[in-house]
Formats: sequence, structure tokens, C-alpha cells
Amino acid sequence: MDSASSSARTVAACVIGGIVLGASVVALHLGAGPAAPSLPPVEALRRRFRRRHRPVRVYMDGCFDMMHYGHCNALRQARALGDELVVGVVSDDEITANKGPPVTPLHERMKMVRAVKWVDDVIPDAPYAITEDFMNKLFNEYNIDYIIHGDDPCLLPDGTDAYALAKKAGRYKQIKRTEGVSTTDIVGRMLLCVRERPVSDNQSHSSLQRQFSHGHGQNIDDSGFGNGTKISHFLPTSRRIVQFSNGRGPGPDSRVVYIDGAFDLFHAGHVEILRLARGLGDFLLVGIHTDQTIR
Repeated sequence: MDSASSSARTVAACVIGGIVLGASVVALHLGAGPAAPSLPPVEALRRRFRRRHRPVRVYMDGCFDMMHYGHCNALRQARALGDELVVGVVSDDEITANKGPPVTPLHERMKMVRAVKWVDDVIPDAPYAITEDFMNKLFNEYNIDYIIHGDDPCLLPDGTDAYALAKKAGRYKQIKRTEGVSTTDIVGRMLLCVRERPVSDNQSHSSLQRQFSHGHGQNIDDSGFGNGTKISHFLPTSRRIVQFSNGRGPGPDSRVVYIDGAFDLFHAGHVEILRLARGLGDFLLVGIHTDQTIR
């Protein structure tokens, strides 16, 4: 009899507890008013888990005009700050409005950026400055977690910071700029190559050399020529080479393809020929001519 009484009390407690729990849930639901019904607790937890464990996506933009290893090193550093790197390539019109007309058109710059192994996705016609609308698009449509830029200042024509909104939102991260190389420096080196031209051309080229060498470590002599190009400080140490290498070699049965070249002022045509060469085998080995050989 005591056992029957105990069982009855247990059943009653469970029933009452269920009624109280159900009433509490109903009260909470009704107290929320006409808002949209909340997700079931299990589904909400699942979504929270997916958000917490999804890949960290980072965004970096740039002009990537006359693309060089400084750009590649920046993309490498940006990719290291997340799991997936989305790159915005600034439109021709935006570059013209903020820096002057680009040397390389958008479709070629897109091909160059896509060829970099650290890039997962590319956005064409990106704005030069991070506007509020574009920043929200990055966060909501592309699921970007952080916006990346180098430690060199990026100022708009009015003197404001192009990344001010991203910094204010707390979604900005910074990488170190690669010293010793820039598109402007490369143009300056090209202009210094006119030393072999006839003396009659000296004056016309002198003004261009002064324009591009100003503030970039060049010294102009009385003839209008620089007495030396700026030396790159990007040291090809074994550690740096490993960072750029994929660490893979040919297998025992691999078909190895070899191609060589100067690859000076690396451009979209170089990317295309390397792609075609790679398609002829399993492993592509590239030889690069020395400066002396090229001369």
C-alpha cells in the first residue's frame, strides 16, 4: 500500500510539474507579443554552433596594378589571419578617380589575383574606399569577419582614411607592408632604363624620372638620370621561400614539365602560359633567368 501511495505521489508530481512547465512556456510565448515565433531551442543551438565553427572569412582589397611580389606577400599575410580570403579588385574608374589611370585593365588584374594560391574568391569592381553600404554587403552577403589592409596609410583625395568605418566597427586587422617594392618604384625603375637613349631624348625623360623618383630614394644627377635604383629589402631567406612554397615535389610516376623565362614585369600573359604548361603534365617546374642572362 505504501508502494502504491508512493507511485501515486510520483505520478502526481510529474503531472503537476509538466503543467507548470507548459504554463511557463505558454506565458513566455504570449508575453513576447506579436513578434515572430522564436526558433526551437535545439535549432537555435545548432545555428549558434555553426556560426562559431564556420570558417573565418577575411577581406582584402587593392588595385593590384602591375602586380608584384609585395602584393603576393600581402595576400599571404591576409590569408594567415583567417580560413578563407576574399579579395576585392578595385575598378578602373575608381583607380582613375583616386590615383590616376591604371596601367593594367581590370580583367587582367582579376586574372593575376585569381592565380595567387592564397586567394579563395574575388570580387570585381570593388570600391576604393570602404563605404557603409559596401561594408554591410561584405558582412551580410559574403560573411566577412574582418577587413584587412597594410600598415601604410590609405587616404582618400579629401584626406580621410579609406578604412575608417571598418576600424570603427571593430572589424579591421592590419598586416605589415612589404618594404622595398611598390608599383611606383617599378615604374621608376623602368624610367631609369632610358639611360641608353640618345642624348637628345634626355630632357624629355628627365621630368618623368624626377616625377617618379621623388620620395622613393632616387638621386637625380645634372643630366637628369638617377644614379641608382632603389634596392629591394625583400630578402629571399630560406624561411621566406618556405612560406611561399607549397612544399610539394613530383611523385615517382609524375610527368614533369619544365618551362623557363625572364618573367620580368609579371603579367596576365605569364599566368596563362604557366597554366597551359601545367596542363601538359602532373608537376610544373619553372626556371627563372638571372639578371645577367636577361641583359
